[in-house]
Parts: sequence; structure tokens; C-alpha cells
Amino acid sequence: MSNGKNGITYADAGVDIDAGNSLVERIKPAAKRTARSGVMSGLGGFGALFDLKDAGYTDPILVAATDGVGTKLRIAIDTGNVDSVGVDLVAMCVNDLVCQGAEPLFFLDYFATGKLETEQAARIIEGIAAGCYQSGCALIGGETAEMPGMYPAGDFDLAGFAVGAMERGSDLPAGVSEGDVLLGLASSGVHSNGYSLVRKLVEVSGLGWDDDCPWAEGSLGAALLAPTRLYVKQALAAVRAGGVHGLAHITGGGLTENLPRVLPDGLGAEIDLDAWDLPDVFKWLAATGGMSEGEMLKTFNCGIGMILVVKAEQAAALTELLAQMGETVTRIGTVSKGEGVAYSGSLL
Repeated sequence: MSNGKNGITYADAGVDIDAGNSLVERIKPAAKRTARSGVMSGLGGFGALFDLKDAGYTDPILVAATDGVGTKLRIAIDTGNVDSVGVDLVAMCVNDLVCQGAEPLFFLDYFATGKLETEQAARIIEGIAAGCYQSGCALIGGETAEMPGMYPAGDFDLAGFAVGAMERGSDLPAGVSEGDVLLGLASSGVHSNGYSLVRKLVEVSGLGWDDDCPWAEGSLGAALLAPTRLYVKQALAAVRAGGVHGLAHITGGGLTENLPRVLPDGLGAEIDLDAWDLPDVFKWLAATGGMSEGEMLKTFNCGIGMILVVKAEQAAALTELLAQMGETVTRIGTVSKGEGVAYSGSLL
């Protein structure tokens, strides 16, 4: 019914519903590619349904995690290279879930921007779908929020929500003991923590995102946007093989703060910093900022993105298993009596 008026529309206020609908249609194939057992409904409804019994669970415990990408987004926005930040978003959530012993089942994203640019948004969400696919996790829903006046032109923000499950009684950490071996899995770079400091160090260096990278081929911006590694399938394979007592995702707080989170009272860790070579990106960051070894270890992953705490007798077999799955595995230390992390050797 019409009253003959041509008044102000939602689009006049800066919100384009048609663009949002177009985006949903654009990303449906990417989301469909992530479908797995348990998915009952996907994009388009008011909610998404998931059947735990169909996913193979008999007495499940649900585990949830949420995270973002942090100020790494600033580099993606400034360079226009937004294709991999969706992988970062998924990794930051599902790598945490697996540390509890849980299998990630489904993922929802929240994408907010001042003005929806369909092509940019599609590239971001397609990256999210790629991360979900790589971790065996279904992208079953999300929210795209167009909020004029909240974000400067071209800016956006991302958040993610992952839900996983495990059978009752299989949660980690469990059984961590003195003498357990610490196996470190290599990172792909800075991952998604410490980027406020990274951006400060780039500013100090006088370089721009389009300048040649000092430690690798290509631009500095592209090198710093290397996506966070996904450890889900490898970690779950190790857990199912037996002998894994705990996993620590090395995020904000570095090795110093994250490893103790999986150690019981009265136990600490001894780490040999000579066991692996500090990746060049971290050497450059440390040199640029004149950073101390201690500051590096409590800020960045320093080349180790995930640590497995494993039974000593099974360390060799688990190392071989993980290597066969493409991991660079390093025996970096052991669990010992005490508290916190004690370091030997030299990082820098």
C-alpha cells in the first residue's frame, strides 16, 4: 500500500540492504564447501542448527571460543590485501578450542563496516570459509553489520565464534607430569598477536607497507600479513594417537605466559632456546626496536605457534606423526618441578 510519498529510505541513511543480500548470495558457495556431518541448516535463517549425534558424539561436552584479528586488520585495510585475515580469524578461535581437546564443529563470524563494499566483504568471508575448510569446521552463519558513522571509509572489524565438542572425560590438559616432553610446532610468522607493537616498529623503521621486505621477497605489508597457521587436524591426530597431556596455543603473552596455562600447580617448564632458529621476521623486529629477549618471549610466538606436552616415551612417535602431516616439529624442552618457564640458551 502506498500513500504517495517519496520519503527518506534506509539507503539514504547509508545502509544498503540489497548489497547485504547480494553478499549473502556471493558467499553461499564458499560456506557450502565447509559443510560437514552434523550441519542441519546454514546461511539465511535466524539461527543455524547442528546435530551432535550426527557428528558422531554420544556424550558430548561443548566447548566455545571467540576472538578477533586485532590491529593486524590495520595492515590489511591500508594495503587492500584482505584475503587472508579471515583465515587468521578462524585460526585464533579453533587453535584455542583444540587445546581443550575439542574438535571444532562450526563457526560464525561478525563483520562490521561503515559502508558495505560487497567485493571486499566477499573476499574476507571467503577467507573465513577457507580457514573453516582447512580445520574441518562448518561456516554455518554470521552477521554482516553496515553501520554508517561508526567506522571511517574502508575500515572494518572482524570477530569470530567457534563451537567444538569432545566426549565427556577427554578434556585437556590432563596427566601433565614432571619429565613430559615439550614439542613445538613452527609458526608461519607473527600470526595475529603483537601487531600494535609491530606497527610501532615499522613506524620506527621508516618503511611503508609497500616497501621491499627486509627479510623476505615481496612487500613488507604482504610479509606481515602471512596468515596464522591452523593446527587443528594435526593436533587432533596427535591427541587420538595417545600420549598428549596438554596443548598450548602461543598467542598474546608469548611462550612465557601461555605455556604455564596448561601446567598444574607445582610444575613449570624448562625451554632450550637453542633448539630452534628464531625466524627472520622476529630478528628484524627485535633489532629494529632494540628489544630484549625477555620482551620478545612474552610478546611474540618467536617461531613456535603451538606446544604439545607429551609423554616422554611417545615423543618420538608423535614427532614422526606430526612431521608426516607437514609440521616442523622441535623438541624444545621438558616439564619440571617449579613454577613458570625457565629458559636456557639464547634466542637472539
